[in-house]
Amino acid sequence: MNTFRKEHDFLGEKDIPNEAYYGIQTLRALENFNITGIPISKEPLLIQAFGYVKKAAALANKECGVLSPEIADAICKASDKLIAGEYLDQFVTDMIQGGAGTSVNMNVNEVIANIGLELMGYAKGDYDHLHPNNHVNFSQSTNDAYPTAFRLALYVKIGELIKALNVLQEAFHNKGKEFKDVLKMGRTQLQDAVPMTLGAEFNGFSTTIREDIQRLEEVRLLICEINMGATAIGTSINAPEGYPEIVTRHLREQTGIPVVLAEDLIEATCDTGAYVQVSGVLKRTAIKISKICNDLRLLSSGPRAGLNEINLPRMQPGSSIMPGKVNPVIPEVVNQTAYYVVGADVTITMAAEAGQLQLNVMEPVIAFSLFTSLSYLQNASYTLAEKCIVGITANEEICKNMVMNSIGIVTSLNPILGYETVSSIAKEALQTGKSVHQITVLERELIEQSKWDEIFSIQNLLYPKFIAN
Repeated sequence: MNTFRKEHDFLGEKDIPNEAYYGIQTLRALENFNITGIPISKEPLLIQAFGYVKKAAALANKECGVLSPEIADAICKASDKLIAGEYLDQFVTDMIQGGAGTSVNMNVNEVIANIGLELMGYAKGDYDHLHPNNHVNFSQSTNDAYPTAFRLALYVKIGELIKALNVLQEAFHNKGKEFKDVLKMGRTQLQDAVPMTLGAEFNGFSTTIREDIQRLEEVRLLICEINMGATAIGTSINAPEGYPEIVTRHLREQTGIPVVLAEDLIEATCDTGAYVQVSGVLKRTAIKISKICNDLRLLSSGPRAGLNEINLPRMQPGSSIMPGKVNPVIPEVVNQTAYYVVGADVTITMAAEAGQLQLNVMEPVIAFSLFTSLSYLQNASYTLAEKCIVGITANEEICKNMVMNSIGIVTSLNPILGYETVSSIAKEALQTGKSVHQITVLERELIEQSKWDEIFSIQNLLYPKFIAN
């Protein structure tokens, strides 16, 4: 049989299940916000980050002499349990909500208060001894506690994405080495251009991922600026002298994250520009990975009526009606993940623009969008690396034959024959279907066979050098 305790706020009373560590304000959020169906417990890094925020605040308040050691220690011990990943099932508020994150902050305050009460030997809800607002939230507002916890969690999640991208970058790099001697035709605007190696193509993929890792490392430092101690709007109302600097120091020591206190707390409390920049880098990364996936699908197209230069791992049957068909399902799913990240960037952009005066109340949807984008892109990077890139093989003969049958190789004759003559060779080859070799060497006798062999040797096609008469 369920039992209940009564809790009250200034709107009235409600019955709270006795087994619940959350309280009345969390219950109101449960009743008000049924949007995504995804509770904040699904982002355990955010709960852990809140544990650090509340512990640092308690330590700072004790150091400032405004919170008794007994109460501060109880808050710290309860916060440690959140940091350790305990009590996740008590964080039930929806990821998207009104109130600028107040419901999340109060969910945390109530859970910590009730854990602390039990540690002190009191019953849950006996807030005279340890109060969610008066003690756990002392010297804080949602408007500094929520964004600070958000940034701590964001810092860690960006680090996790960087690890995944390093795996992807390494996979491309290894394929670049494996395919370093595979001759193929380069293409611009989907038309034959000049010869290159398949290894160079994959090295290009590796380099573009490495560049985005660097951009993520840069933007990660941007979110280390916090407004802890700003309280409601940045004036530090209800916080003791020196508290902002002290709580920031405790956070830096507790987390190992190089957080710094913002110079202008009023600006920092309403500004969400760092989130826009993080999202922009995520969008850039997603778009570049998606472009690579487009290339992989093109290069593997066929197998008989397409390019068929590479083989992707065969992951599953591709059709319910066409026997033998295998689709590039891994690049396809990564493409779709990229589209989600681009859409989330639009959400973040509009939410950041919607801030008014001293606060941006849309921060919960910014958090939801960034967290999901980071998680999905991380999963996609591992999936692409492990289920696709490492298993790619090259069709070397097909690649080589495409080069030698291409009209694009005439570009190598420019230094010897001149652009106009070479253009006429290309035109005749296109109109007649004859090879460039047949027209240049056998019919027009413009160069000797020995010179042709020098220009179009495999070594020179792989690593071209300037050759003239």
